[in-house]
Amino acid sequence: MYTALVPVDESETRARRAANVVTSLPGESDELNVVLLSVSEKKQQPWFTEAEINTTEGQPDQSVAPESVDVAYEILENHGASVEKRYEYGDPPKRILAVAEEIVADVIVMCSRRQSPTGKALFGSVTQSVMLESQRPIVLLMDE
Repeated sequence: MYTALVPVDESETRARRAANVVTSLPGESDELNVVLLSVSEKKQQPWFTEAEINTTEGQPDQSVAPESVDVAYEILENHGASVEKRYEYGDPPKRILAVAEEIVADVIVMCSRRQSPTGKALFGSVTQSVMLESQRPIVLLMDE
């Protein structure tokens, strides 16, 4: 079994690109396990707040999660991969690395936004932090 972690933000375009790259990984699709991870920083995302309010069996209501997760899920499921959706809150780079470690990801597939050097200095970069701290292979896609 080959396990890929795909962190997904709210962009359907980036989610679609990442999912398509995962489908092109070598090996049989039925041996591919994919975890789609959406991280909300400090519960500030409106979808995460709504998901927490509407919990089912202690789990956030996934129906209110970003559409981007469903876009990627559909592509991967149609490919024949085993797909799991995960929603978490906290510091995005730390959560991505922690989940990668927990699931023993063989690869992390990320699609990054282009950001000016000033933007990176002021706001940081989730992708940059994950790249610098990860001990796992990363496939990085840049916004078109």
